[in-house]
Amino acid sequence: MSIHEECGVFGVWDPKGDCAKTTYYGLYALQHRGQEACGIATTNDRELSYYKDVGLVGDVFDEKKLKELGGTMAVGHVRYATTGAGQRENAQPLTLKYVKGTLAVVHNGNLVNTQQLRREYEYNGAIFQTTSDTEIISYAIARERLTCPSVEEAVCRAIPHLKGAFSLIVMSPRKLIAARDPWGFRPLCMGRKGDAVYFASESCALDGVEAEYIREVEPGEIVVVEPPDAKNGQKECTIRSIRTNCQGKSHLCIFEYIYFARPDSVICGQSVHEARKNAGRFLAKESPVEADLVIGVPDSGLDAAMGYAEASGIPYGEGFVKNRYIGRTFITPNQQSREQAVRIKLGALRCQVEGKRVVMIDDSIVRGTTCKAIINLLRQAGATEVHMRVSSPEFIAPCYFGTDIPDKEKLIACHHTVEEIREMTGADSLAFLSLESLHKIAPDADCGFCDGCFTERYPIPDEEIGCAAGCK
Repeated sequence: MSIHEECGVFGVWDPKGDCAKTTYYGLYALQHRGQEACGIATTNDRELSYYKDVGLVGDVFDEKKLKELGGTMAVGHVRYATTGAGQRENAQPLTLKYVKGTLAVVHNGNLVNTQQLRREYEYNGAIFQTTSDTEIISYAIARERLTCPSVEEAVCRAIPHLKGAFSLIVMSPRKLIAARDPWGFRPLCMGRKGDAVYFASESCALDGVEAEYIREVEPGEIVVVEPPDAKNGQKECTIRSIRTNCQGKSHLCIFEYIYFARPDSVICGQSVHEARKNAGRFLAKESPVEADLVIGVPDSGLDAAMGYAEASGIPYGEGFVKNRYIGRTFITPNQQSREQAVRIKLGALRCQVEGKRVVMIDDSIVRGTTCKAIINLLRQAGATEVHMRVSSPEFIAPCYFGTDIPDKEKLIACHHTVEEIREMTGADSLAFLSLESLHKIAPDADCGFCDGCFTERYPIPDEEIGCAAGCK
């Protein structure tokens, strides 16, 4: 499989300084979006410094490193990647020196024309050091910067060459620039705290640094933060919006609400917690069952379980104890790691489930390996029946825009009926959320959605994802 990411980005300008520590806390709040590697880059008097490594935020950074980085501007990144992308050099921020100065770039998403651009740039003399499409983005910006007057103009000119999903933050010696792809696949929001300006993948990161959520960066929009410059007579920070690439369409990945985002985040006006509860409520109406207890699979199944219990009248309870030191099984880098993580991640609460008919809510079934093991845990703990309900529809297609949903050969729903999946997993009954209800779970969201992994219908033209489909 090709490289696909579901990452978290954070950026801050603060005249009071110590931006590395602020970014550290922001990345901590986004740790759920990526657990393979992390990094922070800062600017001190226009000098770029950075540190990045494989590992969790709390393991990679300590007080000494953060103090050394300092900074009145900073960008940070938490990374998740699939097979073949575990090298330290693929960690972000990606930093580069070129004829116009320095850049630090952090990126969440996935380009569908990475190979095409890589070949084009290499034939023109480019030499790439990583396998990450973030380096492609950085090179595109640097190349455009050679013939235009500003970094933001270079970003604006580069965006039409980039096909696919990207929410990115670019830091030059003087400016902090945030941008989203014209389709708005990946979230990116903006916040303020006093004079400081923040960008983050989710609002929970703004909460983590006590910043006020201002708004989403719109699809195709570029937001430029330019600090004061006494030499040029600029006394205050200016914030400008460039909408040249805005096309009025939005297709946020709907899986953000189902799984990726933290429950306390608000994305495009919609509470993630409420969206997941809505999914559970719809499940209860569509697929009722007689049972004694409703439980959720931690973490993203818990809110949907609350909604199912509320709508069904069946009591809600905790059915599992989670080992908090194990990463999320869906986003561990390879299949072997996933299966090992499942075995040590959860423990069933016998005192809750023994002798009971249990409704177990999970967010999805991709390959089918995880839910079978979890159902076995409940059986071994004494549950008399296990009825599985899934708060998303069946996966029938891969994702090309940054979510680790593999090709059809590895998707269980592409080869088996619901009844066959039920039998394979050992559940007494099994039901998925309908597509119709899926599009009702986020009624307050002021955006459209991409549901390609459930429908095989993608927002961007088929010819633009042809190369990426070949890689799948």
